Amino acid sequence: MVLKDIMAISGEPGLFKFIAQGKNAIIVEHLETKKRSSAFSSAKVSSLEEISVFTEKEDMPLSKVFDLIFDKEKGGPAIDYKSDPEKLKAYLNEVLPEYDKERVYVSDIKKLVHWYNILQALSMLVKEEPEKPAEKEESKPAESVKEVKPKKPHAPKKEKTEGEKGKSAPKKKSSKPKDKK
Repeated sequence: MVLKDIMAISGEPGLFKFIAQGKNAIIVEHLETKKRSSAFSSAKVSSLEEISVFTEKEDMPLSKVFDLIFDKEKGGPAIDYKSDPEKLKAYLNEVLPEYDKERVYVSDIKKLVHWYNILQALSMLVKEEPEKPAEKEESKPAESVKEVKPKKPHAPKKEKTEGEKGKSAPKKKSSKPKDKK
């Protein structure tokens, strides 16, 4: 999923879209209400692109987790984020069985599911299309045999005569008038 410019602000409900950078704050727009506001440097602002989920192997970016939920739900909404904590844990276990059960809290699962449902309701869950190998080959310039044009023969250099060998090119005279003192 493409999550660039989508942010979560601690203490604020919902998700926000980055609009512009101000002097002391960033201008954001709430995705659901479309109201614009400022997020000051004192607020903890997190880009969804930088958030990942702890797994037993290595952290998985939120965009990949959203892809897994999208595939499981066939593009539909996920479980309600207000569901029973045990149901939320079981749901994430279905989607991402290798998630770290000790470091991923129920509150994290609630946020993840809530954010997914917001983006799904707004049709903002667009999968990233990896470049196909055929397209990569087409974008490369085709290797072809270069046509070699015959070079024109250069005229032989004129050798200097004995009188010219010691002389150098005449110096240009300055156009500035000399100061007379």
